[in-house]
Amino acid sequence: MDFGFTEEQLAAVEAAKSVFSGVAVDGVPSPALTPGAVAEDFDRALWRKLADGDLLGLTLDEAYGGAGLDPIALCLVLREAGRVLARVPLLESCAGALAVQRYGSAPLRERLLAAAGRGETVLTVAANGRSGHDGAELAVQAQREDGDGLVLDGVQTGVPWAQSCDLVLVPAHTADGAAVVAVVPLDADGVALAEQVSTSGERFAEVTLDGVRVPATDVLDADGAWEWLRQTLTVGTCALALGLGEAVLGMTSAYASKRQQFGYPIATFQAVAVQSADRYIDLRAMEATLWQAAWRLSTSAPGPLPVAGDVAVAKIWAAEGVRRVVQTAQHLHGGFGADTDYPLHRYHAWAKQWELALGPAAAHEEALGDLIAAHPLTT
Repeated sequence: MDFGFTEEQLAAVEAAKSVFSGVAVDGVPSPALTPGAVAEDFDRALWRKLADGDLLGLTLDEAYGGAGLDPIALCLVLREAGRVLARVPLLESCAGALAVQRYGSAPLRERLLAAAGRGETVLTVAANGRSGHDGAELAVQAQREDGDGLVLDGVQTGVPWAQSCDLVLVPAHTADGAAVVAVVPLDADGVALAEQVSTSGERFAEVTLDGVRVPATDVLDADGAWEWLRQTLTVGTCALALGLGEAVLGMTSAYASKRQQFGYPIATFQAVAVQSADRYIDLRAMEATLWQAAWRLSTSAPGPLPVAGDVAVAKIWAAEGVRRVVQTAQHLHGGFGADTDYPLHRYHAWAKQWELALGPAAAHEEALGDLIAAHPLTT
């Protein structure tokens, strides 16, 4: 059995490395410690390079100008984005477009997808909900109108780059408890944005919807549409966390190899070597569970549990693993870990953001427990 990536997926990685090679992390102030460090907009120049490199349409069909690849390829690119803390809504826009392609109406696909692949239309997703334990769809109520359109009322919080995007995919619940996803223009009547700031220094928004009308053509109401989009976002977050963790461990190894105490590099001390080895094991576990979840999501292959179980395991490892990686890095760097002229503090802030995004480890442990109880494993 071949567990390697395809030539097309590896080509996407090389293209991503080329685009992200010019992104500098050093010298950018901490979003948590430095006034005025919150980004006013995402990195438009980098976004243009991603579009020119055909990476924004990576998972779109050729009919819409895309490459027709799967979520595994997207995760490979996100891993490279995580290494450099790329300030772009790559995950949200690509996952949202992929959901539209998979579940959207023909008019919506024709109107949206090609422009999204070219980077001209930018999407975001209201996926974080009221807490890591509550589904985001519970925050907005959807009432059906004549013609099967929807009227949305509610508040979604923590929406990435809402001020800079064109459309937001809003999960909502109907009177009968069904979960739907509405594609809403951010300048639509009844939409109001309140400023929020993420731990990573990105602009977020609290999005209030007051009687917002959405035509039936702009609603993804097929069974499983919201669940699939949420799982794709969660797996993508795991890929970002993996890239960040690998960059941090590399930074820590380089520092420990040069930093000397008692005339020897601290990397030669047993306590330092053991801690670094433990973090390497964390990263390998994060990687193995990520690709398992991405593969299940891409292929719908059968397993002992639904794909949600693999997604939960991947997010548990991503959340716990990336937290341990940055904590160990801070410890081994000593005072440099708190120096705002050194980039480690930025990785720490982004790691905390991705640890908690789409639910912390505890929320996914609860979900995994429920799945195991509902699908008892047999020998």
